[in-house]
Amino acid sequence: MSELTISTVENKDDLMTFITFPWKVYKDNPYWVPPLISEREAFLDVNHNPFFQHAKAKYFLARRNGEIVGTVAAFTNDLYNEFQETNVGFFGFFEVLEDREAAETLLDTAVDWVRKAGHDSIIGPAQFSTNDEVGLLIDGFEDLPRILMTYNPPRYQSYIEGAGFQKAMDLWAYALDIARFREHMPEKLIRVTEKVRERKNFIVRKIRMKEFSQEVDRIKPIYNKSWERNWGFVPMTDAEFDKLAKDLKPLLDPNVVIIVEQDGEAIGFGLSLPDLCQPLRLAYPRPGKNEMLTTVKLAWHWKVRHQVDWLRVFALGVLPEYRGTGVDALMYIETAKEAIKRGYKWAEMSWILENNDMMNRSIKMLGGKVYKTYRMYEKQV
Repeated sequence: MSELTISTVENKDDLMTFITFPWKVYKDNPYWVPPLISEREAFLDVNHNPFFQHAKAKYFLARRNGEIVGTVAAFTNDLYNEFQETNVGFFGFFEVLEDREAAETLLDTAVDWVRKAGHDSIIGPAQFSTNDEVGLLIDGFEDLPRILMTYNPPRYQSYIEGAGFQKAMDLWAYALDIARFREHMPEKLIRVTEKVRERKNFIVRKIRMKEFSQEVDRIKPIYNKSWERNWGFVPMTDAEFDKLAKDLKPLLDPNVVIIVEQDGEAIGFGLSLPDLCQPLRLAYPRPGKNEMLTTVKLAWHWKVRHQVDWLRVFALGVLPEYRGTGVDALMYIETAKEAIKRGYKWAEMSWILENNDMMNRSIKMLGGKVYKTYRMYEKQV
């Protein structure tokens, strides 16, 4: 086998090579959904992504005979280490052809970079944190990923474990038949939930798009408080949250974005997203293709042909002091009602930590079934 070389991304051409390499990996895969290149370019840009206000990254390319055969990123996250009181680095954007030497060399390169940055261990894959796309798909390969979820070939598990990484945590994705939701929701629970709504003076409403910035400000503290004790969580800065909200705004179906209030104050929210991976796969962005035309095709498949029948329940957040009051059940019921009205047939509830017993029990009670598993790995450096 020819000599393998590893280099760092040093300029715009290198970065574009890094971004477009996955098209080579997945050229014959019917399930991979390519991203918009401009979106990926902005996401990796240290001057554009507010993640880099508290983080540093290095991108690596592997080549044989001058031909790209793999990529990986290694990065730090000062906010994560401060919040979790730990000292870890991360890896992500790991893509490689069927080349075990290249795979393990890339991973070793990421480990070495993290070690030299002064960290004790490395976690991944992540792009870039648990607030973004994380985890290695280890089952459920014969299906499109849902919006903002990852996809990869089965062989990556062997490559990562062969490089000495061990399981840190599994993240579960549940599939739920929305039309059968009421069959699984006990009538007693529905009645109790309605009584709680009246007794506690809970107001359940849809997001007000005309007050979008104010709504974002209402949701932001709930988001950061809801998951603060979860494995791998890192709070979002104001800049990160505002950037995410801006990016998601044109993708929202406001009918399935729910806010719960008590006495005029937001205490919980449910954010579900139409699965735009379905129309994006049909539009299929690719290097050299007019991206404006791609977005027009995406909108046509979504808005005109209505080729979106999946919904992803992206986040359900409740202030800690309101847990156990029925707020989460209220949001489940309201989201399901609206989803049925809008023609959605399936919902993915993801991702859920394998050790989140309360959430896992609740979803199973509603008829949800684990249909995909994403794994986070770690290694001492």
